[in-house]
Amino acid sequence: MEKESRRRRRIGTFQIALIIALAMGAAIVIGAVAGALAPNIGQLLRFFPGHKKGARFNYQLKSALSKLATKGLIVFVEENGKKYARLTDAGKRAFALERARIGIVKKKRWDRRWRIVVFDIPERRKNARTRLRTFMQECGFVRLQNSVWVYPYDCEDLIALAKTEFHIGADALYMIVEQIEQDKHLRTHFDLPVD
Repeated sequence: MEKESRRRRRIGTFQIALIIALAMGAAIVIGAVAGALAPNIGQLLRFFPGHKKGARFNYQLKSALSKLATKGLIVFVEENGKKYARLTDAGKRAFALERARIGIVKKKRWDRRWRIVVFDIPERRKNARTRLRTFMQECGFVRLQNSVWVYPYDCEDLIALAKTEFHIGADALYMIVEQIEQDKHLRTHFDLPVD
């Protein structure tokens, strides 16, 4: 199970890398040789141990591109007799969300305020609720209760993008609070000073 889980995460990471490369202006040519890529795609390979140009890489690239197209994040267009992958609006939003998620890094100094996200998403939108919970966990938030998540640093832009991406709008609220009762476990988790 662990091996399969790692493989799935790696493929997801590969898809994210392709989205980032496309957003940065890389040209991915689709055809008999999927290795006909802009130079910066090749540079992405160093982030994926075991990925080398060749038949296996071509297969993984085509598979990842196919999955991205199925998700509506890219489209294939033909120009000058060559087929290229291009980001859709949904792909551009996915890129912005990923960039914001990566951007919520720990600051050197904590401003002693907690960022809390509270959401109440109706049962009929259970899928959006589940996706949001998974997203919050992946971003490093800590769950206080089922629909209450906390983070110590500014993440307002990330939450605004997530609300747009998951179509939850007013069903989620972003708060900045001065104190949380019995927050020692949170401070310990985030490696913050314990008073």
